Amino acid sequence: TTLTKRMAEDLTEYLEEHGERVRYLHSDIDTVERMEIIRDLRLGEFDVLVGINLLREGLDMPEVSLVAILAADKEGFLRSERSLIQTIGRAARNVNGKAILYGDKITPSMAKAIGETERRREKQQKYNEEH
Repeated sequence: TTLTKRMAEDLTEYLEEHGERVRYLHSDIDTVERMEIIRDLRLGEFDVLVGINLLREGLDMPEVSLVAILAADKEGFLRSERSLIQTIGRAARNVNGKAILYGDKITPSMAKAIGETERRREKQQKYNEEH
């Protein structure tokens, strides 16, 4: 995830130039095209989806195996503890899921989100072992 539409478009262009099958999604994309993009992702037409608030809430995609959060250290609504937990959690639905947070420093929101994610993982692993 990125912080701006421009960042999403620039990252998509960069990844395309390096051979990735990638699309971007943000508020300038109309509803029908959004649905087509998500369908194409699920069908494997491309591998990388770049967005702004894309995986925060309301989009359940167990196919997501990697979530990369760019500028994770830029405090604000999209990088609050709650937003980070929601976004990181999208990768947790995949058994091999991973989340990478990119930043120059670890902010309080990042530290809390990482701590909460680790707590949840430990709880899930304990449950899995018992059942």
